[in-house]
Formats: sequence, C-alpha cells, structure tokens
Amino acid sequence: MTWYGPDAQRIYYEDAGRGDAVVIMPGWGGSVIDLDRVRGELAGGFRVIAVDLPGSGRSLPQPRHYAPTYYLDDARVLLGLLDELGVEVAHLIGFSDGGEEALLMAALRPARALSVLTWGAAGQIVASPRMLHGLANLLDDPIDELKTLAAYLAESHGVAHARTMANSWSQALSAVIDAGGDISRSRAADITCPTLLITGTYDPFCPPSLVRQMAEALPRGTYLEAPEGGHDLHLSHGAWLTSTIVNWLSDH
Repeated sequence: MTWYGPDAQRIYYEDAGRGDAVVIMPGWGGSVIDLDRVRGELAGGFRVIAVDLPGSGRSLPQPRHYAPTYYLDDARVLLGLLDELGVEVAHLIGFSDGGEEALLMAALRPARALSVLTWGAAGQIVASPRMLHGLANLLDDPIDELKTLAAYLAESHGVAHARTMANSWSQALSAVIDAGGDISRSRAADITCPTLLITGTYDPFCPPSLVRQMAEALPRGTYLEAPEGGHDLHLSHGAWLTSTIVNWLSDH
C-alpha cells in the first residue's frame, strides 16, 4: 500500500506502469478498485496513478466530515500528491466527484494537464431538494436513484460511517448549491487542455444539457453522450467507456 500526507489525512494511491502519466480518480465514496477495468487497459502503455479521494476508499479521514470548500481543498491535496511524485504533466481522468476534481485541478494548474476526461461531472452542482434529502437519509431511507449507492457505501464503509459521510456530504452540497453551485464552471476559460466530458442520457446528477454547457464553455471542450446511460457508466457501459478512454488517450 502507498500513502501520501499526514497520518490522520493519508491519501491512498497506486502507481504502476511507464509512459505518460494518467491520474484516475473514482467518485465520492468509491475506490480505485471500481475502475480496475480501465486501469487494466491502460497499464501496458501509461504510468497509471489511481487515487482514492480524501475520505473515500482507503483514504482518510473516515468517516469524513465534509466542508463546503471540500472540492477546492481536495484538488489542492491531489496536486500536492503529484508534486510529491514528481509528475509535471498528466492526463486527468475521473468519475463523478473524481471528474469534478480533474476539472478543478486543470483549472488551478493549466500547465499540468495534458488532457481531461470525465464522466458524470459538469463543473457545477445542481440538485433538487428531494435529491438532497435523499442524500441526507441515504442509509435509512434511500430514494430509488440512490439505492445502489446506499448499498455500496454500507458494504464498503459500514452503515455507521456511511451514514455520517452521507449526512455531512449532503450538507456540504447544499452549501455549494446555495452559493451558486460552482465548482469549476467559473474557471472554464482556465482549462485550456483538450477536454472530453461524457454523460449518460439519463444521468440524474449530471444531465446532458448541463454537461454540454460546460463542454461548450471550455476552450477545447468536447461533449459525448452515452445513449441510454445513467451515472455509473463504468458499470453499465464498461466496454464502450474503456474503449473511449483508450482512444482519447491515444489521440492526445
């Protein structure tokens, strides 16, 4: 196991392979293991650095209490990891919150990003009161759209820790939304590398219209929709997504 940072806030990562660096980040509450299929396809031609987001997977603290500034806080931590590893430039790939971090990292350090590819990320947060209530009560009364996430978190983190995480996360997201919902949308002009934003037709968190708007705001942005897809495209459209990622990296 490989770790970065102080004991109480250690970040778990796996660093393997040779070639151009590719940083892969799973979604909130997820683990690098979730993206093993993608990592396996890239292992032969790239240096793959897979990172559990702070408070998720094996990264600490757990259970995490999320501040409204956590997106920016985490982007700086992840950039610090790349500094520690001596990675001057990298392709940034992420799902959901991992994708939001990829976009924000590219905005904060434009010269560091060779390219960005995300799925289930839009540069901003838009959520209905029903969805936020569902997140706050994720472990005890999950709404239909969140039942898969609730089961995953309970198995991965334990019910008590998952309940604390979800409640704190929903409060942080509510604060972000109350402040306008911006994560990296206001910094879109700073993301100057080639960027591919992917979303599913029926993604309840990042609908096509929202993701397309972000892609169009980027200097070199491209939008791609996964037909009939939802949020977890690495599960529902695994082969298609992996092929898309491999082709994207080969072209950039």
